[in-house]
Amino acid sequence: MTRVIITGARGRMGQTLIACASQHPGLRVAAQLDLGDHLAPHIEAADVVVDFSFHSATLPFAHICQQHCKALVIGTTGHTDAERSAIRGLQSSIPIVWASNYSTGVNALFWLTRKAAEILGPGFDLEVVEMHHRLKKDAPSGTAATLAEILADVRKHPLREVLRHGRSGTTGERTATEIGMHSLRGGDVVGDHTVIFAANGERIELTHKAASRETFAHGALQAAQWVVAQKPGLYDMQDVLGLR
Repeated sequence: MTRVIITGARGRMGQTLIACASQHPGLRVAAQLDLGDHLAPHIEAADVVVDFSFHSATLPFAHICQQHCKALVIGTTGHTDAERSAIRGLQSSIPIVWASNYSTGVNALFWLTRKAAEILGPGFDLEVVEMHHRLKKDAPSGTAATLAEILADVRKHPLREVLRHGRSGTTGERTATEIGMHSLRGGDVVGDHTVIFAANGERIELTHKAASRETFAHGALQAAQWVVAQKPGLYDMQDVLGLR
């Protein structure tokens, strides 16, 4: 039996995780924590913490997991560079799954994006478009950022040098190396992501649209059951799904 603590339990994803947990045989929710609750008193009752709270809370939770040798699944986004670096520093102590998106379909999109970029080569312009509900606090989404990272990695360009967020005014001609990033917000959209490969005379678009948060919840719970059997290290859903 895998015992799970869910943090951010009163949020949209937290509530979805709790509702989906009963559909995973061999998994039990040991505690549900949210703002104002403390993780340390509950940590020994669990094997893994699934964190969908807020980026500033993830590092303190990770330290508690390290102190008690517990696995961690990170679902928060919007981390600062310092937070990212500090969390990565714990991978020698505990197993961590850290993914920008836990959907099986989105991880297939990551894989397909890499393959398409490799096949099509530098002759195609690259654009990423994402849309989420009006209440989302960070932009671009973590998933869109991962897509851009994949594209930049295939092209062997430093992402910060080629990423271009939107366009306004007299921007001049599009450069051959830039990766456009566009964030749309409105309504109750759970999450739409499109990668556009555009060349003279043809265009390829890879799109994933999520209609329910359950797809993310089931993936995160699958990751929780998987990670407790792993050695210390930093993993993502490509590892969980065997797509490496």
